Amino acid sequence: MNFFKRAWLNLTAKKGRSILLVLVTTAIMLFVLAGLLIRNAADTATSNAKKSVGATVTLSANREAAFKKMRSSTSTSKSSRPKLTTSPVKLSDAKKIAKLNNVASYNATVSTSANAKGFDTISTSSSSGGMKGMGGMSSSSSGDIAITGVTNTSSVSTFESSSSKITKGRGITASDEGTNNVVIESELAKEDSLSVGDTIKLKATTGDKKTYTMKIVGIYKASSSASTQQGPGSTDVSNTVYTSYTFANTVKGSKYKNTADSVTFSISNPAKVSSVKTAGKKIINTSKYSLATDDSSYQTVKSSMNNVKSFADKIVWLVAIAGTIILALIVILMIRERRYEIGVLLSLGESRWKIVGQFFIEMVMVLIVSVVLAGFGGKFVGNKLGDQLVSQQTTTATTSTSSTSQGQPGGGGGAPSGNTGGGKPSGNMPSGGGRMGGGANSTASSAADTDLDINVTIMDLVELGGFGLAIMFLSIMLASGGILRLQPKKVLID
Repeated sequence: MNFFKRAWLNLTAKKGRSILLVLVTTAIMLFVLAGLLIRNAADTATSNAKKSVGATVTLSANREAAFKKMRSSTSTSKSSRPKLTTSPVKLSDAKKIAKLNNVASYNATVSTSANAKGFDTISTSSSSGGMKGMGGMSSSSSGDIAITGVTNTSSVSTFESSSSKITKGRGITASDEGTNNVVIESELAKEDSLSVGDTIKLKATTGDKKTYTMKIVGIYKASSSASTQQGPGSTDVSNTVYTSYTFANTVKGSKYKNTADSVTFSISNPAKVSSVKTAGKKIINTSKYSLATDDSSYQTVKSSMNNVKSFADKIVWLVAIAGTIILALIVILMIRERRYEIGVLLSLGESRWKIVGQFFIEMVMVLIVSVVLAGFGGKFVGNKLGDQLVSQQTTTATTSTSSTSQGQPGGGGGAPSGNTGGGKPSGNMPSGGGRMGGGANSTASSAADTDLDINVTIMDLVELGGFGLAIMFLSIMLASGGILRLQPKKVLID
């Protein structure tokens, strides 16, 4: 009788012991599989983050160089008041960067302001006084309507993070270049009974102070947490409208044609954000412009998933080591229980290694059943453990992000132009883009929205089987010392 057949007969003869072995092995395999599933899901989530979360490179005026130049001129001539001069970004340079590898798209941002003509703006109860009235004419050069000119509103940080949402109509797209289309906030629309298709008039505050007729193509809802700006020329967030960057430049003046305050490039592969920045610096005049990178959302997700993956690996190895020890102890007990059987086989001339092989085959048979059972329960256990790990990492990421943001000034303020989040939270926004307003929350939100997609595949079961075989082999090797040292004559006499 070969040892394969003996192994099968032994398992079927002692059903109680075999069932106990199956239960113990299934429990071990279940947690090993859960760890493997969480680890693989974390890898997938990190990979998906490259597409969904992304990273950005922002081209804007080199303010550091501008300040250095201003200080230099001040030291040579103290008769005049120092003046900070920055250069608007040339779109021709931006388009060159847009052609680089790994650049998916770009969004030009231009910030300015105008006065409402023939409709009411949203007033505030601040000490600076409200601005409600027909046109709400401001005493300063800043208008009561903040204009954020963009290429696409969908690429604006507040819209990407869903803190602002289009509720009616549509947002601004590249097709709106050269038009007077506008997207207004829902509170402003409600105040003046405006809807999609209606027109409003805006009057420039500089130059010839021309009046422009704007067509409403969309209405958006700003975040309820968006704060009203304070200070001279401040305006309520509901008074911010989105237009094409070409119109915003028209309001600013002819010298701003084919320029932008900043241009944000979306990077298709966040891992390549540094190489894009390096390549971009070779294109631009670094004394006038700067390139700033922002892959914080991707890095947050990556860090969280790496922590989850690390914990999953620990689960796998701890359970594997514990399982090996447990099964080795069980096999040792089995060997002691079957000393007489082993002695008889040895006396009949059976090889010691064949007897060890019989025990190994018995455990492999148990393993096959256990892997199948673990396959049914692995997804459930993996989801429960995965949710706990992601929740823990999300809490950590949120706490860390909040602590960081508390040390930063403001929350969406910016310059008197009234731009509240007119670009991605990256780079140096010359006109008060929303770095402080949405970046932290967006980053934390990215981590919070990351889910582990846990599914059991054939490859997962194959990998589990490999781990199981290794565990069985090690446990048998640890326990086989008793078989190798056993003297059949002594066993049979005893």
